[in-house]
Amino acid sequence: MLPETPCLLIDELIVDRNIQRMSDIARNYGVNLRPHAKTHKLPYMSRKQLEAGAVGITVAKVGEAEVMVEHGIRDIFIAYPIIVPSKIKRLIALGQSANIMVGVDSLVGARRLSDEATQRGHTIQVRMEIDTGLNRTGVSLDEAAKLAYDIHTLPNLELTGIYTFRGAMLHGKPALNLREAGHEEGNLMVELTNRLQKQGIAIRDVSVGSTPTSAYAAEIRGVTEVRPGTYIYNDQMQVQMGVCMKDDCAAWIEVTVVSKPTVDRIVIDGGSKTFATDVQPGGSLNLQGFGRIIGHPDTILERMNEEHGMITGKGVSDIQIGDRIRVIPNHICSTINLHNSVYIHKNRSVIKEMPVLGRGKLS
Repeated sequence: MLPETPCLLIDELIVDRNIQRMSDIARNYGVNLRPHAKTHKLPYMSRKQLEAGAVGITVAKVGEAEVMVEHGIRDIFIAYPIIVPSKIKRLIALGQSANIMVGVDSLVGARRLSDEATQRGHTIQVRMEIDTGLNRTGVSLDEAAKLAYDIHTLPNLELTGIYTFRGAMLHGKPALNLREAGHEEGNLMVELTNRLQKQGIAIRDVSVGSTPTSAYAAEIRGVTEVRPGTYIYNDQMQVQMGVCMKDDCAAWIEVTVVSKPTVDRIVIDGGSKTFATDVQPGGSLNLQGFGRIIGHPDTILERMNEEHGMITGKGVSDIQIGDRIRVIPNHICSTINLHNSVYIHKNRSVIKEMPVLGRGKLS
C-alpha cells in the first residue's frame, strides 16, 4: 500500500548501485572512502556504505555522531569545528566507545579541545580544516602551517590530517569542468601536506572531495580519502552538473494533485515544508524550477508556498486532480531533513518505512 502524500521514497536498488559505484572508484584509486551522512541521516544507509568498503562515515553535528554510535557505527569524523565545552564533553564521551575525529580551524578551538581533553585524560584526534576557496570555515592556505604547528604542540590533541570542502570550484569560481576542479582541489591539499611534513608535522590523512569532485580528486597522488555525500541518492543538481544520469536519482517526493485552477496550472500537496528551497531555480546551473517532475518533461515546479506547490507548463494538460506524481528535488540533502520518515521500496513495492534518525540534530 502506498503511503499518503507528500512522502519521500527511496529506491533501494538505485541506492545499492550508487554505493557500489563510488566504492569501486575509491578502491581503484587506492583511497579511503568516508561518506558524509548529511544526505541520508540514516544508520541503515551508513551500514550499507561500510559493508561496501567505506572506512567510516562523516557527519556535521555531535548529535548526528551520537545517533550513529548508538546504532553501531564506530568510526566517525565530525567535519565541523566544535568549540562549545558541552559539545566537546559529548564528543569525548563518544570517544570512549568509538573512533572519533573532529575538525578544527582555529587556535581558540584547538585550545578548548585540548583543555577539555586534558581534564579528562583523553586524547582527541583532530583534522585541520583548510579553506581552499569556498570562503566558509577553514584556515587559509597561507596561515595553515603556523596553525598546524600550534595544534601539534598542544597536549592531548593528535593532529592526524587535513581536510577541505570545496565543492565544484576552479580558480576560485563555480565550475562544470569537474575533472580540473577535482585535480586542483587535490593538488592544493597535497602541496600543503608536503610543506607541513617538511616542518616535521606528520600528516597521514589528506581528506577531500564532494560528490562532484571525489572521483577526480582521488586521482591525485597523495590524497588519502574522499568524503562524498549526495552520491548515495543524487538529485537534480547533480544531474544538471553532469555528475550522474537521471536514472541514478534514488530519492523523490511523491505528491498528489489537489487542484487544477487553470488549464496550464496544477497545485500539489507539497510546498516549502516538503521541498528544500536552498537551491533556487536558475543560477549557474540553469535549473528549471524546484525539481524535475518524472514523466512530465514539459512541466515546471515553478513556485511554492508552505503547503502548496504550483506546477505550470503545457504538460499540465495531461495531469488531473487526484493524480500522484513524483518529483526529484533540486537538493536532496536539505530535503531529507524536512521529513520525519522515508519509505524504502524495491521493484515498485514499499518494503519499509524508516524514521530519519539523524534529522533535526542542531547540536
